[in-house]
Parts: sequence; C-alpha cells; structure tokens
Amino acid sequence: MQPIQTKLPKVGLTIFSTMSALAVKHNAVNLGQGFPDFDCDSRLVDAVTRAMQSGHNQYPLMAGNPLLRERVSAKVESLHQVRYDPLTEITITSGATQGILSAILAVVRQGDEVIVLEPCYDSYIPNIELAGGVAVPVHLKAGSFEPDFDAIAAAMTPKTRAIIVNTPHNPSGRVWSLAQWQTLAELIAQQDIWLISDEVYEHMTFDGAEHQSAARIPALRERAFIVSSFGKTFHVTGWKIGTVCAPAALSAEFRKVHQYTVFTANSAMQQGIAEYLGDPAPYLDLPSFYQAKRDRFSRGLLKTSLRMLPCEGSYFQSVNYENLSAVRDLSERECCEWMTTEMGVTPIPMSAFYSTPTEQKVIRFCFAKRDETLDLALRKLAKLA
Repeated sequence: MQPIQTKLPKVGLTIFSTMSALAVKHNAVNLGQGFPDFDCDSRLVDAVTRAMQSGHNQYPLMAGNPLLRERVSAKVESLHQVRYDPLTEITITSGATQGILSAILAVVRQGDEVIVLEPCYDSYIPNIELAGGVAVPVHLKAGSFEPDFDAIAAAMTPKTRAIIVNTPHNPSGRVWSLAQWQTLAELIAQQDIWLISDEVYEHMTFDGAEHQSAARIPALRERAFIVSSFGKTFHVTGWKIGTVCAPAALSAEFRKVHQYTVFTANSAMQQGIAEYLGDPAPYLDLPSFYQAKRDRFSRGLLKTSLRMLPCEGSYFQSVNYENLSAVRDLSERECCEWMTTEMGVTPIPMSAFYSTPTEQKVIRFCFAKRDETLDLALRKLAKLA
C-alpha cells in the first residue's frame, strides 16, 4: 500500500492537546481549552433522561426534532425580531463545528476563496481545505482585534465565495457592533459572497452590550448561515448539539451535505433540549452569569503585571505580558509553557489562532470555570505582581 496522501498536510497535534498534557504533567490549573469545569442544570439532564425513558432513542428527522426547531425559531424571533421557518430554514446539527463544516461544503467549490478573519477558531481553515477551497486569512487589527474593512476589501477577488465571521469572538472576546455588520454588508453586496456567521457565544455579552446577529441585517440574512451552539449556551459542550439557520434555498443545500455526513443529531438530547427551551431564563441569565466570572477573574488579574485586553463577550480573557520582565522576551508559546511550569496556570498563545507566525505578546485564559478554580489560578498568578 502506498502512503496516504494527506488532505491536511499542515495539521498536527493541536496546541490545546499539547498544553493540556503539559498542564497534567505539572499539575497546573488548566485555563487553556474553552469548556466549563462545572455541571449543567440538573433540569436539563432530567429532561434528556425523560426523553430516553419515553422512547426518543431512534433516528429523529434528518433536519431535527420538530419541537426543537419550533422553539429555536421562537427564540430567534424574540431576540432578533426575525423569523426563520422551522420546517425549511432551521437544521439541528451535531455541534456547531459540524454546522460550520457542512455550510462550507455546501457552498465552496474547488479553487473558491474563503476569507477568514484571524485570529480564528482552528477548524475554519481545515474545513475550507477539505472542501477544496483556498483560505484567505485577513488579520483583525493588532491590539484591538477589531475588523479591518480595508484589508477585507483588499482580499476580495472574483474567486471569493464566502467569508466567516465570529462574534462574540474566540479567542479575543471582542463583539461586533451593528455598524460593523452594516459595513460588511455594504462590502459584499455587489458580489456573490456567502456569509458563515459563527455566533456560538451569542448569550455571553457583558456590561449591558447586546449581541448583534447577522440575522438582523436583511442584506446579510439572505446570504447567511447563522451557527449557534446549545453546548456553549447550556454548559454541555460534550453533547455536540447546535443549530444552523439559513434561508430556505441555502438550507436545502446545507441539508444535502448534513444528510450524508451525520444525517441527524442525538435524538434524546434534541427532545430534552426542546423541553428545556420552554423556559428562556437559562439563556437570558447567561450574560450576568459569565460577567460575574469575568469580573472575578479580572479583579484578580489587576494585581499582576499582566495587561488585560477588552473582553466584551465569550468566556475568554486575553492579556498582554510585555510588562512582565520574566517573560517579555519569550514567544507566546514559550510564555504559556513558562506559566504552566513556573506559575502552575496554563493559558493558550494567541499565535496558535493564526495560520502564519504572528507574535503580539498576547495569551488567552478561559474563565468558564468554577469560582474555586478561578480563585486557585489567581492565587498562583498573584506571584506575578
């Protein structure tokens, strides 16, 4: 047998696996990978258990549980004053990552270009390459991580088929404004460019800010796949249940891919989440829940030499370490390794979210942790004062 010719020659062991292994080796508090270390609401587990016990254990409909799609439609309409038809415009996916991949496979052809705004979630570029497309990275503005619309315009060519936007943003924690969405709408209005809007942190915005979905802009909504995640919203990242909302014609193409990749998502979990969604309080209360954790963590960081960058949403806090004499000359990865081995706290380098080497002396912490976990990390980081 000949060696396999890999479709992803640049993909190896992820920085998350590497840093997590180092954290285990040194018994460090792992604030690297983005998932909670606390349990979800017991009512949600009870709802899924009832669904299993009542027979929701076989294939659900390919597009998803009808009740769940209806409740997603009602939720989107209440939040954004936009209605997606649950029958033809909402699909339940095996997590947001599968939704993003399926959207890319639905619209990207061999040689098509897709603009990605870096730093970005690490699945985007491999997804584009698997579809035969060409990823065109455009850097967010250094330091602020705001969109650079001049750079986006310069990257657009007749081959540009799609752009991926993520807000609230992983890894920087920045949140797009309605004005920024409108600027993007004007930029892509004259070309056949699809939008994949990754909004998995939609319910994590702080200081009274409101998440501005791409669905609110008619010129974007007609060409957009809006991706959401129950895993992120309800603290069950391992369940891998998400949604994709898109106009009927886009959803039809999306479902062709969805049908022949995963076909459908976990039946009992869909039914349980549908029941749980009958009460909006859990997602409406999420901003204050995570803001309390952000504020708790940021108060502790103020006692160190680390300089915090704006965190308007998501559950990530980025910091600049150039004022910390012990590590200011180290690369971001070296800084994270040093913090793990010497401080007992594991962050992630911002450079890991770029396709080409990019050093800004910025590292990222995840604060989606129990208060006692955050307090332990802060006691260790207090040595950096």
